[in-house]
Amino acid sequence: QVQLVESGGGLVQAGGSLRLSCAASEGTFSNYHITWFRQAPGKEREFVSVISRSGGRTDYKDSVKGRFTISRDNAENTVYLQMTSLKPEDTAVYYCGAGLYGLGYSASSIHYWGMGTQVTVSS
Repeated sequence: QVQLVESGGGLVQAGGSLRLSCAASEGTFSNYHITWFRQAPGKEREFVSVISRSGGRTDYKDSVKGRFTISRDNAENTVYLQMTSLKPEDTAVYYCGAGLYGLGYSASSIHYWGMGTQVTVSS
C-alpha cells in the first residue's frame, strides 16, 4: 500500500510558477506510475500529466504542454510537477495518484490517491 501526500500549492498571479510535490510513504514507490489530476469547482477531475515507473516516459494534457514538467526521484519517493506560465484556468485542486498497470490517464487506473493541494491563479 502507498500513502501519497501532495504539497506546494498556493496562490500565485497569472504568469507565475509553482512546484507541486507528491511524496509517498510505505510501499515500493518505483512499482507505480504517478499521475497528476486536477479538479476545478463544478467540474470533473481531469488528467494533467503522467510519469512512468522509471521516469522514462511522460505525457501531458494538451493545454499544459510546454508549461508543466513532471519528474520523479525514486530514491526520495517523490514526484514533482513544475508549473510555469500559470493561467487562471489552471486553478483547481491538484491530486496525485499511483497506479500499478500501464501508464495511467484515467482515474480508473489509479489505486492510491493523495488528498490534494489547492492551486489558485489570480488574473
